[in-house]
Amino acid sequence: MRIALFTETFLPKVDGIVTRLKQTIEQLQRQGDEVLVFCPEGGLQSYCGARICGLSAFAFPLYPELKLAFPRPEIGYQLAKFQPDLIHVVNPAVLGLAGIFYAKSSQIPLLASYHTHLPKYLDRYGLGIFEGLLWELLKGAHNQAELNLCTSSAMVEELGAHGIERVQLWQRGVDTETFHPSKATAAMRDYLTAGEPNSRLLLYVGRLGAEKDIEQIKPVLAALPGTRLALVGDGPHRAYLESYFAGTPTHFVGYLGGEDLAAAYAVADAFIFPSRTETLGLVLLEAMAAGCPVIAARAGGIPDIVTDGQNGYLFDPEAPQGSIDATRKLLADPVASRQLRDNARSEAERWGWAAATRQLQQYYRQVVAMHSATG
Repeated sequence: MRIALFTETFLPKVDGIVTRLKQTIEQLQRQGDEVLVFCPEGGLQSYCGARICGLSAFAFPLYPELKLAFPRPEIGYQLAKFQPDLIHVVNPAVLGLAGIFYAKSSQIPLLASYHTHLPKYLDRYGLGIFEGLLWELLKGAHNQAELNLCTSSAMVEELGAHGIERVQLWQRGVDTETFHPSKATAAMRDYLTAGEPNSRLLLYVGRLGAEKDIEQIKPVLAALPGTRLALVGDGPHRAYLESYFAGTPTHFVGYLGGEDLAAAYAVADAFIFPSRTETLGLVLLEAMAAGCPVIAARAGGIPDIVTDGQNGYLFDPEAPQGSIDATRKLLADPVASRQLRDNARSEAERWGWAAATRQLQQYYRQVVAMHSATG
């Protein structure tokens, strides 16, 4: 099958969406499908055999890491050459509208997927007044598709409640070979703890954005002396967070990838994740695959991954003591913590990328068949 993939974000950007797309493209190409990627220009012309059509873009003022690429005639020319069997639009916003337009005008089957909970981001950037309008825009875009996919059951329910139709679950996936308990190294433990490897180590991995609620970790550090925090990632909120965490045992690491990221997960005593805006939270699965127990907000798609008391602890993000109590409970009992680590790894082993991509291929075939039946 030939799939034209429209995405508002791709390499060299680093986030959970890009990770999922990379793994999906690798699996699709490996299994004989052909993928053409339309995305903001990032310097790459191909990835794992898939051709990349990068379009000139500009930085979004509120979030400079996000590049916006507007539709242009080049897209129609490239689609005509590629002759896709299906168009898959990821997070339709700006560039994705071109995917919807060409799918409709050229009678090409259309599937869309939802990965970023944008309506919940608005409050963090002082734009909550526009949440209702954004839901209407999202509904208008997604309801053009013959099938819409979400990565957690919570998001399936929420999109349905806001009038988005034909919503199904696209199962989670994680690289259980790269992320593994065996990747732990003394050098990485020493680095993340700033030379104090005997201290307890909390780890956060992800964007440093206002929507991630990272500030909620500071009271945990204050309540648990002898505990250090490593923040892996970068983003528009970093300068503020560096000021906010000044004077605390916090190490701003920046981006890590590959074996270094795998080692970071594996050496931490706990992975702490206070975000309330996650459609899934891929980094949680990566941490669990590395045998790192999770402390996370009971919100969004996170309860699909974390079972409280079995492979980590969930806390009420509205309760001031919630994250403190959960972290104290995890760190206080080494025997229970070891069981959580083992259970976390076992849960992650259920969710390989190959299975997730096979499910996606079934959805692709379903959409093509639906289109043919109604065409």
